[in-house]
Order: sequence, then C-alpha cells, then structure tokens
Amino acid sequence: MALNIIWIAFFLIAFVVALYKLLIEGDTEVFKNIVDGVFDSATTGVTISIGLIGILSLFLGFMNVGEKAGAINFLSRIVGPFLVDSFLIFPKITQPWVT
Repeated sequence: MALNIIWIAFFLIAFVVALYKLLIEGDTEVFKNIVDGVFDSATTGVTISIGLIGILSLFLGFMNVGEKAGAINFLSRIVGPFLVDSFLIFPKITQPWVT
C-alpha cells in the first residue's frame, strides 16, 4: 500500500515539474525527454535482465548439482552456527541443520 502511494507520488511530482518547465520556463521538449528517458531506462532494464538470466542459470545448475551431491547439507551444517542470531531476528525461518 505504501509503495503504491510512493510510485503515484513519483509520477505526479514528475508531471508537475514537467508542466512547470513547459508553462513557466518554455521548454517544449520536456515531455519528449521524459518519454525518451523512460524508454531508455526500460531498454537498459531488459538488457541487464537478459544478461543476468545466463548467470542465474549457471549458478542454479551449480546448486542443483551440489544439492544432489550433498554439498548443500554439508555447507549448511558448517555455516549454520554463525547464522543463529539471524534466526532470532527472523523466527519463522526454519533451522535445517538442527535435527
């Protein structure tokens, strides 16, 4: 709910500033610049996402092999005692190394 209000505020503030620049400062290119910026940001986001899909697939494959080999359980037993404090902060997380 709060994020919806924040995003609506972002758009409204951007629109009000653009209207100010158009009406008061006489910048007729302001809305074109905003639209171009939105599309450039969307293009950058898609490019980054596609690049990260390959890395994500690689490491998910490593984790799948490690899970089948038993390395995940081994690492969780080693690292588990260091993470005890985080389970006090987040009590709904289960502790897989405790039997």
